[in-house]
Amino acid sequence: MSDAQQVDVVVVGLGPGGEALANALTGAGLAVVAVDKHLVGGECPYYGCVPTKMMVRASDALAEAGRAAELAGDVTVRSSWAPVAERVSVQATDHWDDRVAVERLQKAGATVLHGVARLAGVRRVTVTPTDGSDPVTYEATRGVVLNPGTRPATPPVEGLAGTPYWTNRDAVQVTEVPGSLVVVGGGPIGCELAQVFARFGVQVTIVQHGDRLLAVNEPEASALLAEVFAEEGIRVLLGVELTRTSYASGRFRLTTSTGEELEADQVLVAAGRTPNLDDLGLETVGLDPAARTIEVDDRMRAGEGLWAIGDVTGKGAFTHVAMYQNAIARRDILGEEGPPAAYHALPHVTFTDPEVAAVGLSEAQAREAGLTLRVGRTRLEESTRGFTHGPGARGLVKVVEDADRGVLVGATVVGPGGGEIIGFLAVAVHAAVPVDTLRSMIYAYPTFHRAIEAALADLS
Repeated sequence: MSDAQQVDVVVVGLGPGGEALANALTGAGLAVVAVDKHLVGGECPYYGCVPTKMMVRASDALAEAGRAAELAGDVTVRSSWAPVAERVSVQATDHWDDRVAVERLQKAGATVLHGVARLAGVRRVTVTPTDGSDPVTYEATRGVVLNPGTRPATPPVEGLAGTPYWTNRDAVQVTEVPGSLVVVGGGPIGCELAQVFARFGVQVTIVQHGDRLLAVNEPEASALLAEVFAEEGIRVLLGVELTRTSYASGRFRLTTSTGEELEADQVLVAAGRTPNLDDLGLETVGLDPAARTIEVDDRMRAGEGLWAIGDVTGKGAFTHVAMYQNAIARRDILGEEGPPAAYHALPHVTFTDPEVAAVGLSEAQAREAGLTLRVGRTRLEESTRGFTHGPGARGLVKVVEDADRGVLVGATVVGPGGGEIIGFLAVAVHAAVPVDTLRSMIYAYPTFHRAIEAALADLS
């Protein structure tokens, strides 16, 4: 073992959770080696949350300007993608350069490496630097943290691999929008980007193999979003798969499982994510190298001297999950006390317009769990704030109560600011606040969140 350099901890994968953990452990006085084969900061700041929400914000501004005619008089709007591309490139990603993030970690005291990291046994990692220098093996006396994240998945469609299709990583880097776009996948990424490009004048078609958009959300939310998309000119094909793709003379030609032929200037594949677990050396620590997730306990332990956080734990491919888990792993590594991981009140938001937000269990999940339920619903546009808001106020609030305990176990909000309103309900689910207590509260008037009171009154 003398060939290995000794450190306290090696963090493999520097997405938000890994980066925060490496910084915290270094700040606690540990010798930390932090490794990523791409950009320090991971998918979120360069290709995910941050740049896409800038794109969403721009498209929402166009939509709101269009609504002004009904509310305030004549308005003329001419869209331009140039300001969007500029904001994403300069403000969000620094031209996809992670130098600032690297220097921040180095200043904290971590050794930062761009390279491919592979487990080489318990508490051992070999790093092959991307600059071509010799591999280095590290022995981590405290242990190793895995945060390798995921990458865009490629569906097995005949001919697709040989075409210049987009993933989310390409979509955030475009400087001009295409005339037409086929989006493969009706999940959060597909729905957000479909609406963004449609609002910039792109003719958009979504091809979704499932029977509804946003399949993890409540059916009511999926149906409402589909209505909005139809009104905005987005064509949605449900229960349909691509069977063949070709590309020639700057055009994509696609065949669907129904036999329909589609043509488009561009194709965006948003059909799920693939965990970065291949060739990570999991077999050297007794784990299955073919697994899609790494099983962890409630302290994020995956084995002797091994922790895992983020997407690969299978608890939700969200930045906020990785950040939550990083804090738990940090405490465990440092021997500090703290609450174990709990996911009963996990919130998630799709930033379409209207926003689609949820926390905890859906009605179907709660029934599958054998709970005795009461379910309450209300339409957001039926609230006073919805009435005064006018166009763009469409939405709903749905709450799911465990009737035996008298507490909420899940909730959904669709509407303007849905991702903010869900915070109220996330507290209720997380802390198991009695429904009677929620009913006894004073709700500010006239607000969108006051619709929660109406949904609680509807529990039956």
